[in-house]
Amino acid sequence: MTTSKSYEDLSVLHESLVLSKQIVNPVTGDRMIILCSSADSNGEYLKIQFDLPPGAKGSPLHYHGSMGETFEVISGSLNMELGEKRNKKILRSGNKIHVYPGMHHSFWNESDDWVTFINEMHPAGNFEQFIKAWYGLGVDGKVNQDGVPTNLLQLALIVQKSDTTVVGQAPFLQNLILNGLAKIGQILKVDQTLVKYW
Repeated sequence: MTTSKSYEDLSVLHESLVLSKQIVNPVTGDRMIILCSSADSNGEYLKIQFDLPPGAKGSPLHYHGSMGETFEVISGSLNMELGEKRNKKILRSGNKIHVYPGMHHSFWNESDDWVTFINEMHPAGNFEQFIKAWYGLGVDGKVNQDGVPTNLLQLALIVQKSDTTVVGQAPFLQNLILNGLAKIGQILKVDQTLVKYW
């Protein structure tokens, strides 16, 4: 016979397991919890809960070549910029939006409160390695004041895994520089310094 006490114990256990998976970027204050890893879904998707503090810069305007994303706000409000016409939206608790591959988008938190949202990526690709390394380098103090990795070779290697192109820079030139730096990083075995985050 199960008592309410054992349900409470299970709830506490579940909460502690979730918190043990939480990664906090000490520079930006952003938090993430991987709810469903790429391995869990056989690469079909990746599901992450993000918590952004008040005033968080989020991401620059960018797009993904083959990955689509869904953003669902759980609490607070998330500012987003979408499409080539730079339409700005505010997603609130319960709002959900899908971003297709190739669609320009960015997100940030302009509010005075934390925002919690679920971000689901289809297919998962190597985005999990990118985001874990991005946060991991932050935890290890290897980022600048904006949370961007300071080692250009590490930066190139992890951004290459994200299937991301930043808007406003010539994609051809961006990929040429990124791929060149990533190749140098592989030759110098800089990629081995990132494995611990994956």
